[in-house]
This record gives sequence, C-alpha cells and structure tokens, in this order.
Amino acid sequence: MIPNILTMLGLCAGLTGMRFALDGRFGAAAVAIVVAGCIDGLDGRLARLLKATSRFGAEFDSLADFCCFGVAPAFILYLWSLQTAGAFGFTPCLMFAVCMALRLARFNATLDTPPPIAHAYAYNFFTGVPAPAGAGLALFPLFLGLEARELGLPWLEQLAHHPLFCAFVLAGTALLLVSTLPIWSFKNFKVPRDLVLPLLLGVGAFTAVLVADPWAALAGAGLIYLAMLPFSRRSFHRLRMEAGRQVEPE
Repeated sequence: MIPNILTMLGLCAGLTGMRFALDGRFGAAAVAIVVAGCIDGLDGRLARLLKATSRFGAEFDSLADFCCFGVAPAFILYLWSLQTAGAFGFTPCLMFAVCMALRLARFNATLDTPPPIAHAYAYNFFTGVPAPAGAGLALFPLFLGLEARELGLPWLEQLAHHPLFCAFVLAGTALLLVSTLPIWSFKNFKVPRDLVLPLLLGVGAFTAVLVADPWAALAGAGLIYLAMLPFSRRSFHRLRMEAGRQVEPE
C-alpha cells in the first residue's frame, strides 16, 4: 500500500509540473519532474524492503513513469520552446513520448523473463536509458536556459531556448530510450570499501552544488550521465566475456 501511495504522489508531481508549465512557471515545472524522479527511486526500493512487490504495483509504476517522464517533459519543452516551430516542434515531442512508452513496455515484458543464471550480471544493467534519466536528459535545454538566465548570458539562453536545439536533444534522448545500450543500474550496486569515502564526498559535493545552484547541478548531472554511457557499455562487455569464459567446457 505504502509504495503505491508513493507512486501516486510521484504521478501527482508530474501532473503538477505540467500545470506549472501551462502557467509559464518553467522552473517550478522542472522541480516537479525532479521530485517525481526522486519518488520513483524510492517506491520500488521501499516495496522490495517491505516485501510488498506486486504486478499491480509494477504496472502502476510504469503508467506513472510514462506520464511523469514521457508526456510531461515533452509537454514542458513544447510550451517552453518547441511550439514556436509548429509541426516541426511537435514531431520530436511525439517521438519522445512514443519511445518512452516503448521503453517501458520493453521493461515490463522482461519482468516475467529474467536473464538466466549464467548471465546474472545483466541484473546490474538497464537496456537503454531508464525513464527518469531520460526525462532529465530531455529537460537539459530547460536546465541550461534557466542557468544562463541567472548568470546573465543571453546568448546561451537563446541557444538553449532555440527550437532546433530542443528538438535535437529530445529526439536524441528518445533514441537512447529505445536503444540496446547496456547502462548501469544502481539498484544492486555494491560500492567497494575503498570507494565509499570518495563516493560520499562526491555525493556531498553534488548536494551542496544542487542546493546552491540547482540548474547548474542538474545540467552538469546530465552531461556526466552521457559521459558515463561508454564506460557502462565497456563494463557490460567485459562482464559478458568473463561470464562466457566461466561457462566454457574444460
């Protein structure tokens, strides 16, 4: 019950973000989507902790994810910039929402077909960019534009607000959603003991920047996430090769 209530709160946050966008309060809209992402990271973990996982919860979570991370970001970007480009601006919004639906449907289809024991390492990877991260990447132009406005950089704000730039980011993120790129999943991530302190320092530093300058922190997080993708792919192929050697007959 409690995990489903959290999912419902996340859905309400996503819908509220769309309302903020309609009112022209794009900073508040971005915050609402970030809040929805934080809640999405908690409800599944809480369900596993309480041993309250269910098929209903999984389906409800996916529907909420589609609204919060598929429809809402495209809607916000359309109102913020892309509506000035007419049909050209609406096309990447459709593309993003459809690709998000496909990505979530693919994820749900794998719930009943987990990877075999020999390939258990696959549990540590997503196939394609996950929904909350996809929403964050899609909103990168908005984060960049809000930060440029605070810094008094009109040229950067104009670039971030340009429909062509927003369309490129939205379409590129849509392709990452439905791609087969293996991307680290931190659900079962175990931090090596010698990396605990550096990780805590990094999280603390990011939190401090997030509080002091949220738009810069969110835009920077998107760039860091993109830079991480090649390393994630390399790690996946290394683990697959190691698993293949372990099952080879002697």
